[in-house]
Amino acid sequence: MVDYHASNNQSAGGVQTYMEQENDWDRDLLLDPAWEKQQRKTFTAWCNSHLRKAGTQIENIEEDFRDGLKLMLLLEVISGERLPKPERGKMRVHKINNVNKALDFIASKGVKLVSIGAEEIVDGNAKMTLGMIWTIILRFAIQDISVEETSAKEGLLLWCQRKTAPYKNVNVQNFHISWKDGLAFNALIHRHRPDLIDYDSLRKDDPVTNLNNAFEVAEKHLDIPKMLDAEDIVGTLRPDEKAIMTYVSCFYHAFSGAQKAETAANRICKVLAVNQENEQMMEDYEKLASDLLEWIRRTIPWLENRTQEKTVKDLQAKQEDFRDYRTVHKPPKVQEKCQLEISFNTLQTKLRLSNRPAFMPSEGRMVSDINTAWHTLEGAEKGYEEWILSEIRRLERLEHLAEKFHQKAAIHESWTDGKEAMLTQKDYETSTLSEVKALLRKHEAFESDLAAHQDRVEQIAAIAQELNELDYYDAASVNTRCQKICEQWDILGSLTHSRKESLERTEKQLESIDELYLEYAKRAAPFNNWMEGAMEDLQDMFIVHNIEEIQGLISAHEQFKSTLPEANKEREAIQAIQAEVQRIAQSNGIKLSGANPYTTITPQSIDSKWEKAMAMVPQRDTALQDELNKQNSNDTLRATFAAQANSVGAYIQAKMEEIGRISIEMNGTLEDQLTNLKDYQKTIMSYMPEINKLEGHHQHIQEALIFDNQYTSYTMEHLRVGWEQLLTTIARTINEVENQILTRDAKGISQEQLFEYRASFNHFDKDHSGGLKAEEFKACLISLGYDVENDKQGDGEFNRIMGIVDPNGSGFVTFQAFIDFMSRETTDTDTADQVIASFKILAGDKNFITADELRRELPPDQAEYCIARMAPYAGPDGVPGALDYMSFSTALYGESDL
Repeated sequence: MVDYHASNNQSAGGVQTYMEQENDWDRDLLLDPAWEKQQRKTFTAWCNSHLRKAGTQIENIEEDFRDGLKLMLLLEVISGERLPKPERGKMRVHKINNVNKALDFIASKGVKLVSIGAEEIVDGNAKMTLGMIWTIILRFAIQDISVEETSAKEGLLLWCQRKTAPYKNVNVQNFHISWKDGLAFNALIHRHRPDLIDYDSLRKDDPVTNLNNAFEVAEKHLDIPKMLDAEDIVGTLRPDEKAIMTYVSCFYHAFSGAQKAETAANRICKVLAVNQENEQMMEDYEKLASDLLEWIRRTIPWLENRTQEKTVKDLQAKQEDFRDYRTVHKPPKVQEKCQLEISFNTLQTKLRLSNRPAFMPSEGRMVSDINTAWHTLEGAEKGYEEWILSEIRRLERLEHLAEKFHQKAAIHESWTDGKEAMLTQKDYETSTLSEVKALLRKHEAFESDLAAHQDRVEQIAAIAQELNELDYYDAASVNTRCQKICEQWDILGSLTHSRKESLERTEKQLESIDELYLEYAKRAAPFNNWMEGAMEDLQDMFIVHNIEEIQGLISAHEQFKSTLPEANKEREAIQAIQAEVQRIAQSNGIKLSGANPYTTITPQSIDSKWEKAMAMVPQRDTALQDELNKQNSNDTLRATFAAQANSVGAYIQAKMEEIGRISIEMNGTLEDQLTNLKDYQKTIMSYMPEINKLEGHHQHIQEALIFDNQYTSYTMEHLRVGWEQLLTTIARTINEVENQILTRDAKGISQEQLFEYRASFNHFDKDHSGGLKAEEFKACLISLGYDVENDKQGDGEFNRIMGIVDPNGSGFVTFQAFIDFMSRETTDTDTADQVIASFKILAGDKNFITADELRRELPPDQAEYCIARMAPYAGPDGVPGALDYMSFSTALYGESDL
């Protein structure tokens, strides 16, 4: 048996572990004829692939290595080292010595040989000889294979998986059955030499053809000898792992050599490509630098040109050219300069990273040279821009002054237009005092405006003076316009003074007439308002609801009529003032140009309104008397309705009290009580005609639009509600008795118990409301023997009971809820826990139940009812189709959502 440790140049990690596992190679399996045959062929072919290099080969693996000579030669070929000189004698001792030299060499490579001695090899022991060759293959062909920190068998397997991963129907997981169909061998070849294999033409169901194709191509084109026959692999249930590994290792070594050559060629190509790219970048830099410097050289003289222009328009053309230079011509050059620096830095970085010498541009084309030239360009550019702006400001100053002069002159001329005609008109001669005063105030405002325009006239003269000093080319027209403005200004001043004197004189003549107008206006306005208010009151619509209100309106109207003589005297006094105005105007020859300026109320309008008001007084008298008659009729309707309403209201109240008393007393059996209550209900229903009679009276009340009734506190709505409440109360009382009968029969409660419950409930229902408040209900429970005293345990029990009888939290317990609770407490009822326990029995003590179990244990309709409503069981111990009977059971009793 073989055992070895990793060589000095390899760690004692995964490879050593694998080799230790291989030490224990299956001796018994080697005795299998099929496996032994595969190993003989594979190992013999492998040995011959190396011995051919020394011009020899073996035919029989256990016979040809017996003298040790070819064994030593094989080791020299595969290791590239010289072994000690072999002994050429034919004696057994010479053969043993040669084999020992070979075994010692193997041991010197880190392989510890166990149970393999020279005598067994010399004696031709096939099992030991194959084991020795397998040890050599492991050490010299497989051990050095390494892929991603895995080595030997694992590394070789990982390499195979990586190379065959893209191929369909190939899944390499081992070194035996994964290779039986031959596709893996073909995939390895096609991955490295696709020109040798037509992989798509291969079929997984034709392993012999696949294997022969791979073996023949490998032997013909890859110099890998045919180590196995296809029939040996296909005809074996599990091909020999060591034979397959040996064969596959040859593929690995064949392709790894080609890969090294390809890697070397790629490295050279990469180096040359980098060099070519660098040279191209150098050429591009030189050309870009030359072009940029030439552009700078041509541009600077243009920026240094300072030829002056005569007009702003011409200078703006230059400015537009400069703006075009800034926005169109310069930006691409800025980009080129930036790209030049980026290219230079990138090139230097690439040269440094590829261990090339730094790039040195031609003289004058260094980045610093370009930056210097660019700085000069920007200096010229800045100076040119400043010169253009200065020239524009200079020319704009002259044009601005001229434009300012003409603008101010135009504004002044526009303002003075029509002012002479305005100052010379005599409009005040036919104006009223207020109009004259208004004209005078308007004239004063004009004087202020005239004084304000004095500054503009002075500014116009100053601008004209500055334009003359600056030798403005159109100074003559400016001077002419300025002279005309100054002359007109003097004329306006004189006319203004004359108009003011005329206005003040006319004002004094009209003031005396104005005082009379003012007196008229002060007295006419309140009198006119009084007449308009009186007319509004006389025409005002009134709505009254009783006799007292209409009588109040009649009294107010009589009081109004008593004030009319005094009002007529005031009217005559106002008309006398207007007559005095006319007399004064006629005696002094004054032409009154219009109405009173202080009021729009004329004497004619006062007389007209007075006549209208006097005509309305008798009309108002008639309307008030008609309304008084109507209210007397309505009062009769109120009394009729009130008499019937008071009777019906008393009847309803008496019956409500009687029903309350009956529901409390409840004498006799429940059946007797039910019969008496139904008879009582018929008696109440016989009163319905009186209700209908009341409805008729109410209809007359509504048609007359009567909304109040002092003869009764009842309204029709109140009585309707009372009547409906009476009918509802008797019906509810009958229903309560019927429910008590149902409860008694269903729960087995005796008549005496029901009477006891009713007596207790009525005792604590102090206000006879038909229900108990929380504290009343608590006292009732204590009287029945429940432990709900005011302590922690008692409060908890009381809260539990309140949750049952008052689930909505209203704080009010009805008698029916009380009866339901007491019957539940005193009788045996089904609970959710009992139903859950029953389902658990049917389910065989499981936490879930299946549809089949339900159909087997329950009637068909009930089983389907449960299946349709049970939710799927979500517990970890569930099975497909499991149903949750617990949530279903609690939902039946309202303890959860079904």
